[in-house]
Amino acid sequence: MRDPYEVLGVRKGASKEEIKKAYLELVKKYHPDKFKDNPLRELAEEKLKEINEAYNILMNDQYSNYEYSTYDPTSLYQKVRDLIMQGNIAQAENLLNQNPRNDAEWFYLMGIIYQKRGWINQAYRYFIEAYNRDPGNYEYRRAKEQFEMASRNYEWSAYNRGYRRHNDCDICTICQIIACWECCCDNDIGC
Repeated sequence: MRDPYEVLGVRKGASKEEIKKAYLELVKKYHPDKFKDNPLRELAEEKLKEINEAYNILMNDQYSNYEYSTYDPTSLYQKVRDLIMQGNIAQAENLLNQNPRNDAEWFYLMGIIYQKRGWINQAYRYFIEAYNRDPGNYEYRRAKEQFEMASRNYEWSAYNRGYRRHNDCDICTICQIIACWECCCDNDIGC
């Protein structure tokens, strides 16, 4: 069977109302009763059977997994992108994990999910993998380069076990400055 969205003439991700409207129009158009004494009757019956099957698939709530694994993988990725934009990070991750494709787009979207959660190291690893699988993709390259530029502005601090900017003062630096200043002021040097 062809893509059910294509059969019904609706866009991928169409609402149930849009699907139902398109279905009813096609049923009217291809109903075999309209072709009683016509040689196209058998063709209309086959077309109606295909329309009914497409409608049943799309109206079934379980269709999402079937849709993404059977037809166009870009529909899975578009759905994941939509979920991320809506803030449904957990649902987007579940959808990706249910349909592991291990292609560059899959890794890129997982990177975005981890980035949204604040898990920067994992996000960066996914972005690198996406870039390595498709180095010509501008979106993957940009994500990887943004992380690399951001990491140049930070250094690892063993003392506070986190990232800090090169020019930022931590508490130890401030204490050292105060101690030096007090030392100098106690000896009447520089005050």
